[in-house]
Amino acid sequence: MGCIHTKCCCRYPKSLVGESQDFHQEDKNTVIERSLEFIPVASHNYHLEYLVLSRRGFYPESPDKENQDSFCIRTSIQGNPNAHFFGVFDGHGQFGMQCSNFVKDKLIEKLCNDPKLLDNPVQAYNSAFLCTNDELHTSEIDDSMSGTTAITVLVVGDTLYVANVGDSRAVIAVKEGNRVLAKDLSNDQTPFRKDEYERVRLCGARVLSVDQVEGLMDPDIQCWGDEESQGGDPPRLWVQNGLYPGTAFTRSIGDSTAEKIGVIAVPEVLVLQLKANHLFFVVASDGVFEFLSSQTVVDMASSYADPQDACTAIAAESYKLWMEHENRTDDITIIIVHIKGLSNV
Repeated sequence: MGCIHTKCCCRYPKSLVGESQDFHQEDKNTVIERSLEFIPVASHNYHLEYLVLSRRGFYPESPDKENQDSFCIRTSIQGNPNAHFFGVFDGHGQFGMQCSNFVKDKLIEKLCNDPKLLDNPVQAYNSAFLCTNDELHTSEIDDSMSGTTAITVLVVGDTLYVANVGDSRAVIAVKEGNRVLAKDLSNDQTPFRKDEYERVRLCGARVLSVDQVEGLMDPDIQCWGDEESQGGDPPRLWVQNGLYPGTAFTRSIGDSTAEKIGVIAVPEVLVLQLKANHLFFVVASDGVFEFLSSQTVVDMASSYADPQDACTAIAAESYKLWMEHENRTDDITIIIVHIKGLSNV
């Protein structure tokens, strides 16, 4: 979910949706990153296999709107063959594409140039996110009402460092007996979270749904269901005496106007040591998780041996559900990374 002016707020009549808008139709809007790629992690005698898919959303009011998602994969960071980076950046607002591409390039540049990265990845992550945010503010890009979320995974040996700002998500598949369970590696930063809700309120934000702002619902009833509700009207952030910025997230990079009411670029960082029962992880924009749960995504990915087939199936299902609920779709970007041969010996 993004800015009020770009994502999750518009309602379009079904007549605008034609049968030609089939996800499986091959066109310039779908990017599949090469073929399946292999990355050895020699320090722990295993390897990673990954594939990326990115698809521009269907916007009937803006048929030529660019894909505002971007992604970054960097192997052997700082020349270390055991350090690899995966990131998805979901831009929003008028200049969302410029923001996501700027952040994609700057964030990995700062991580690669930080001499403390491999000794203290958490500190390096915090520094990189905050410095990138500052540089976006002072760049030529107008980020007053535009910005990007960021979900990133740094693999160092047998440890994952997951840094998140916003409402995109990383999930890992865990084998337990005959089941494959989804474990979230990030926690969506939205007003649905009590801690984030209280933090932005203390910073001066009004937290209301679009219907509440428009007077269709009582603004004093602070009950929006939960984040897994499909097609609901989510709580958003507004300045005290205005109808902006309307962000449905509480952290992002950019969004200098929303920053004044508590939207921050400080990442939440999760550290996870990989085990032999960790099968793969997924890094994806919220275009995937708007209508699909983490477990559903892991179930679908588990049913395909080829990550390309898995990416295509998940994206297609996301696309279908968006069209059923919204008559449009968000941009969709997925990275699936399989963990092969890790024994923990």
